[in-house]
Amino acid sequence: MDGVKYGKTGEFVFQDAVDFLSSKEAVSKEVYDTLEKESKDRAFTVSHYTSADVLNQFLKELVDAVEDGTTFDSFYENMTTFLERNGYASINPWHADVIFQTNVQTAFNAGHYENMNAAKKYRPYWQYKTAGDGDVRETHAAMQDKVYAADDPIWNVWYPPNGYRCRCTVVSLTKEQVERRGLQISTKPPTSLTEMGDVPVFPDKGFSNNPATTPWKPDMSNFNETLKSIVKEKK
Repeated sequence: MDGVKYGKTGEFVFQDAVDFLSSKEAVSKEVYDTLEKESKDRAFTVSHYTSADVLNQFLKELVDAVEDGTTFDSFYENMTTFLERNGYASINPWHADVIFQTNVQTAFNAGHYENMNAAKKYRPYWQYKTAGDGDVRETHAAMQDKVYAADDPIWNVWYPPNGYRCRCTVVSLTKEQVERRGLQISTKPPTSLTEMGDVPVFPDKGFSNNPATTPWKPDMSNFNETLKSIVKEKK
């Protein structure tokens, strides 16, 4: 099966998700803030930490979580041990959970995107799915069950995760499935009714692009020469 292998304990590993997360580059928040919007999707940072060793350890633990199926509790315990052993304060559990959930979800969705994109000749339509409960954000709910062509530009904006702790997903459909279920193909972005009429709605701030389609091309115009050389070596 393409993009899948067996892990250390015999479970399936979503290799495309592992590859996506492994391709990220760890940079400080200061550097991250200078990058172009598109490049931020392939950069990795953690607020309040600037050491390359610490940032790379965070990234390693996240890659291990995706590859080995380890839980948040294991991630948190491993990072707490690493930080304390190296003289850093322990990370706040809530902060750690946001880091874990966002990066793992992004990796799995990026891997899923690669698989769906490879099969779009046979499954040319994609449908947006929310968790369908009371915690779904209103903007995300505007996309619930909407179907677009797989190559519609909407997926450059509305491909999950579309915010921190976003639980949305996308499923692929055949032409026959669309017809049998009586689904309508959308061609316009979602809107919300306001006092000014229907207005387009967008993902949460910082999530209006598809990380699976973003190359690593940092804008180094504001970097000093030392930092430029480091980034070039890592590319």
